[in-house]
Amino acid sequence: MPLHPPPMSRRSLLSMIGKTAGGGLMYQAMASLGHAQESNYRGPLELGRAKRGGTVVILGAGLAGMTAAYELRAAGYEVQILEYQERAGGRCWTLHGGDSFTELDGTRQTCEFDKGLYINPGPWRVPYHHYALLDYCKRFGVQLESFVQVNYNALVHSTKAFGGKPQRFRHIQSDVHGTVAELLSKATNQHALDQAVTQEDRELLLEGLKAWGGLDGQYRYRESHNASEYRGYDSDPAGGLMPLAKPSKPIGQHELLQSRLWSQINIGQLYEFQTTIFEPVGGMDMIAKGFERQVGSLIHFNRKVTKIEQTPQGVTVSYVDARGGSGGDAVQQVKADWCVCTIPLSILSQIDIQVGDAMKAAIAAVPYGASFKVGLQFKRRFWEEDDRIFGGISYTDLPIEQISYPSNNFNTQGPGVLLGGYAFDDTHAYEFTAMPPAERIRAAVEFGAQLHPQYKKEFQNGVAVGWHRIPWINGCFGIWSDEARKQHYRNLCQVDGRIVLAGEHASYIPAWQEGAVLSALDAVKRLHERAQAA
Repeated sequence: MPLHPPPMSRRSLLSMIGKTAGGGLMYQAMASLGHAQESNYRGPLELGRAKRGGTVVILGAGLAGMTAAYELRAAGYEVQILEYQERAGGRCWTLHGGDSFTELDGTRQTCEFDKGLYINPGPWRVPYHHYALLDYCKRFGVQLESFVQVNYNALVHSTKAFGGKPQRFRHIQSDVHGTVAELLSKATNQHALDQAVTQEDRELLLEGLKAWGGLDGQYRYRESHNASEYRGYDSDPAGGLMPLAKPSKPIGQHELLQSRLWSQINIGQLYEFQTTIFEPVGGMDMIAKGFERQVGSLIHFNRKVTKIEQTPQGVTVSYVDARGGSGGDAVQQVKADWCVCTIPLSILSQIDIQVGDAMKAAIAAVPYGASFKVGLQFKRRFWEEDDRIFGGISYTDLPIEQISYPSNNFNTQGPGVLLGGYAFDDTHAYEFTAMPPAERIRAAVEFGAQLHPQYKKEFQNGVAVGWHRIPWINGCFGIWSDEARKQHYRNLCQVDGRIVLAGEHASYIPAWQEGAVLSALDAVKRLHERAQAA
């Protein structure tokens, strides 16, 4: 079901403009409320040497668990990791052709993508300011390439505007800038801003608005070469005796505002999505494999933790074989001096863990968001061949919400894979997650065809991940409310006896791999200090 945004007042419009112009400031405001925060990583962790014979058991071989293992072993601890799955990485996960996975109801999917094609069901990009993760990638030899977040030739789409016809991102953005620049120029020339700016500033403001908005000599946003330098031409400049360039015609102010499409062009201004953004060459799991090359010998797979106990002297972790089968119910135990638990709270809240009431309340206080992703393989890269879209993201009010085009192997022949739908923590995410996988794929093709009519003819196969149905996490990421973070966050992160928690849920950068890594670094530092003082 399409979204139905509320009517937009002028006050809201000006608020939107402010957000567009100041995405970095908005991100910092979010940080002050506990929603997001920039990475404070300043270099490799230096723990110093551990006491001889110290042992640590780490629960979970995601990025947080492997970061903890790498640093604690370097300090001299004897470390082992218990991992529920048959692979390392957790949500740092890539699906290639031949990969299979099973959802909670037993539905099993096998990815049928051609060789070399893949989809990242979890994290899919790394901002330039996620310093810790980038540092580990450099140290572990993980090759990166640019991820195209904003493509001005991609699409923005509303079912309620322009007869449902998608519009080019560059057209909407240029026309919004031009319209706002013209309105402010009129206000400035009519001396409506005299109390806010000096005469000298007024002239500078007009000069800046003219350049920023592509205005003509009369400070109007009209069909012109000035405007087309931003929004593009109907017929581009050419060579020789080819036809002269033909400027394109901007969308009228009323139609532009009524479309509300301008609300879809802001995300690239947000601090967490500003370029440069990276992705690992070959898929996000290349980061997990980079960590695994360092600590893989410490990981014990198919270990389903059932109980976590502690005494003043140490920790005992009980587990069974996650594969089940004959003898799979036999309980085994691991004992260690200390425990770093990176199990997602959505799962940890179901495990018998011996910690104080404050930490137990914190574990139970954080729900996990719904999210789905659909990867679709097509016979050819029609988005490049037909639509000249090379990387980036198109946005829509349809339930798939966005389509992301691959940022690699540009201009090549043969099949290609799109991220054909991605929504998180809203009605669409819950609706898609509730569908059987085949239905998710079918719906993604139906909706995507409204942006790209080639979908139905070119579609080959797909794979769909609904995170609430993934057994080892039952959700996508921890959702902190302001009140919950105020009441429980510090209790969650404290060292409780001989146990400390880590993961993206124990950070101010939820849902990002940087949050998991920073959480682990902080946790092992404090655990090491506790161990040295013990």
